[in-house]
Amino acid sequence: MTSNTSLAHPLSAYGWNDDRADEFTYFAEAGLTPALISRVDRGRCDLLVADPDTGELRTVRADTRPVGDPDPVKCPCTGDWAAVDLAAQPMPTVTALLDRTTAIVRKTAGGRSDGQVLAANIDTVMIAVSLAADPDLGRIERFLALAWESGAAPLVVLTKADLVDDADFIHEDVEKIAPGATVLTVSAETDEGMDVLRACLHGATALVGQSGAGKSTLTNALAGRRVMAVQETRSVDEKGRHTTTTRELVPLEGGGVVIDTPGLREVGLYGGEGVDLAFADIAGLAEQCRFDDCSHRSEPGCAVAAALEDGTLPQRRMDSYLKLRRENDWIASRSDARLAAERLRKWKTVSKSMRGPNNPTRHDPARR
Repeated sequence: MTSNTSLAHPLSAYGWNDDRADEFTYFAEAGLTPALISRVDRGRCDLLVADPDTGELRTVRADTRPVGDPDPVKCPCTGDWAAVDLAAQPMPTVTALLDRTTAIVRKTAGGRSDGQVLAANIDTVMIAVSLAADPDLGRIERFLALAWESGAAPLVVLTKADLVDDADFIHEDVEKIAPGATVLTVSAETDEGMDVLRACLHGATALVGQSGAGKSTLTNALAGRRVMAVQETRSVDEKGRHTTTTRELVPLEGGGVVIDTPGLREVGLYGGEGVDLAFADIAGLAEQCRFDDCSHRSEPGCAVAAALEDGTLPQRRMDSYLKLRRENDWIASRSDARLAAERLRKWKTVSKSMRGPNNPTRHDPARR
């Protein structure tokens, strides 16, 4: 670190600022060094740190196990700002994480209700959708709900525009289901729309989407060099293999960073207000209903039902909204049950310790 001010800090280009410097004061006094997690892999991570002698950035491999947590949402993730002990043996060690400003959290795959953080402290969630196959509007709505819930700004990028002739029509369809979000059509191969995309990105961007959506190709184009391997998609259904296997932070040619994530087969939501934000058009209609607790089924004066009847609101979109709301309600109920179980386990532990033989009040007649 060459200066006490965040402006002079080498990590300022990656988002380090005065607020982060103030938050880090306690850790600095303890002799720890600020670092940005650029990659996480099974209890280890790669960190970007400033060399204490030269001030130049370098990559350090570190142990993350000391800050591991039973709740996977609280475990270190790409994009996290960390306090690292560079002098720890046998290897540098992450001792604490700074507070996250934003985070993309999805439900883990399968029937479990645990959460998984895909990226932290990001400004934009870029949703890559390939035009080489008919876009699944319902899946895009899922990604938008995930993005809105993160606290970052969603950006839908329709890729591979050079492979289709009806890109403009698909663009219009996607815009209709993405209220409040920017939708761009690009081709990394021909550079179509890439200048506009670069102008839309600032700070840290997380890139999400299915395998085969062109995320790695997009990352290479934005970085101005080949940083990610690229594999061919299947010609039958345009599905791709997992080119990206870990979430990795990549500096961009024009400044800022992108976190390229593995393709997501499942996009499970993890609660919150993301669904209502992604379906702001339906929320706006609901405000016009006669009754505040309208279920949008058979109540008189229902603006949502009226929009469905006259075709203003497509039934497909309403079905998608109801489905995602049910998922959110299920996650909320499971989370409440999990929290209740954790409180019960803690209470049992405390009660057991109070009944233990080392309790000084156990055999004290004066306390009976």
